[in-house]
Formats: sequence, structure tokens, C-alpha cells
Amino acid sequence: MKPVRTLAEALGQDVLVLDGGLSNQLEAQGCDLSDALWSARLLADGPEQIEAAHAAYVRAGARVLITSGYQATFEGFARRGIGRDEAARLLTRCVELARAAAGGVREEVWVAASVGPYGAMLADGSEYRGRYGLSVRQLAEFHRPRIEVLAAAEPDVLALETVPDTEEAEALLRAAQGCGVPVWLSYTVEGGRTRAGQDLAEAFAVAAGNDLVTAVGVNCCDPADAGPAVELAVDVTGKPAVVYPNSGERWDARARGWRGDVAFDPARADGWAAAGARLIGGCCRVGPATIASLATTLTPTPADDPGHPTGTSG
Repeated sequence: MKPVRTLAEALGQDVLVLDGGLSNQLEAQGCDLSDALWSARLLADGPEQIEAAHAAYVRAGARVLITSGYQATFEGFARRGIGRDEAARLLTRCVELARAAAGGVREEVWVAASVGPYGAMLADGSEYRGRYGLSVRQLAEFHRPRIEVLAAAEPDVLALETVPDTEEAEALLRAAQGCGVPVWLSYTVEGGRTRAGQDLAEAFAVAAGNDLVTAVGVNCCDPADAGPAVELAVDVTGKPAVVYPNSGERWDARARGWRGDVAFDPARADGWAAAGARLIGGCCRVGPATIASLATTLTPTPADDPGHPTGTSG
């Protein structure tokens, strides 16, 4: 159901379970994502598949759904011959589909509108390098139109996610000012630094003291990097942390396949929660079965009002 509490209110009471990777669930449903628009293509060609993928995570126990707009941009749609008005309609649809998938359960389910990095639009993996050669001002101008459309669709929060460097984090926060919707800021990291190699404490400090920011943390990273990042995010910002790492497998671009072993262990989530994480889920290659285990494993934070549903109910 549509939540009665704001996300900030809920984070003060509960640990909320995020969903997992949308693309892997869509592929499990038989969708072909071999396209520069990735899962965003289905906003036009198969919206029912996106809603079904969201619903699978709701059934698994997810109480926050991240929309399919990660790679959805005006520029990316334009390359497919989709005009600005239609692109805006598709961006709005990604919020509507997540909201519809949440409508069939009694528990509160929050919708986070995904705002991916500039590199996601390029579809060349540069979101894992950052430092695109653009200024903070230029990046803010790129992000602002999409943020305005997504905010108008009334999600509960904007997920500024998979951010590779501090310059883009600054740009995203600048673009989101005045949008009327809270945000979370989530970096993609490796070995305790941003993907661009910057000090992670300095990266988190970008959000410190910013009342627009509801939570700060990491996603699309190795699970081993998640725990230290959660502790650092809370220490630097004093805000709740958000954490949703990958399965631990690595994408081999040359072989066009995943390599390595699964390292995502739901049992780690209690430690993340103890360190201050209040939004916990998975990213690439983490599916509904793992999210169900996560929802079962997580120990709920004691609620101020025991009548409120916890993030792990379902």
C-alpha cells in the first residue's frame, strides 16, 4: 500500500528492506535487455514486465522499490527516436509501475525513483570510472530536467545511485534542490574509495548537513566493501545509511558474462543494521530469493510505536 509515514519517519523506527537487481529479475522473466537503454526499454515495450518484477520483490518482503529509470534519460530516449514529451511520460511511468506493484499488500511500500549517473546514459561502463570531463554545473544541467519530471510523479524519495565520484554527487544534489522530494545518495565504491579513486570520507561529507538527504551509503559494490562504508557514512554524516551491494560476481565485458562466486550473505545484514544502516537490499545479481532471506534474517529496529509494521514484515 501507499505509505502513511514519510520515509524519514520510517527510518527513525524501522530497518526497511530494499529490493534487489531489477535487470536480473527481468531476465529471469524472459526479457531481452541487450539494448543501450537496458531495462528502461521496457518502459515503452513491456511495462507489464517491469510491474511484475517489482511485484516479485514485494512478495519477497521488499518494502522499498527502486524504479526502472536508472538508464532512462531524455538523451538516451532521443537516440531511439523518442521525443521529449513521450520521454517524460515514460519517466513518469516508471514511478507509476512501482506504485502499482505495491498496491496489493497491506504493508507500507515506499517508491524510490532511480536517478542513475551520467555514465549510465553513455552505456559504456563509464559510471564505474566517473570523471567524465564535465563540470559540476554541466552535470547538474544534465540531471535537472529528469529529476524535475520524476519529482512531479510523486515518488517517496529520489535514489541518487551508483554515483562514481564526488563531482557528480555535488551535481546531483544541486540539481535536486527545490524539487520537493527527499533523496538518498549512494556511491559505487571499490576497496574503500569511490570508483574515481577519491577518499570515501570526503565523498560522504558532500551530503553532511544537507537536509534534503535522507540517507547516505553505497550500492553496486562488492559485499565486502559494504560494512566499512556503512560505518563511515554514518560517522561522517550522522544520517541513516543505505546499502545494497551486488552479489559479488563480476561482469566480464569481453566474454559478456558473469564471473566469480556469489558473496552476498544475508547474515551480514544484522551487522550493517547495527552500524546504522536503515535501508538494506541488493543490487546486480541479487534476486527475490535472496531478498526473502534478507527480510527473514534482519532483526527489526525496535519501533517507537509497536503498532507500526516493521521493515521485515511480510
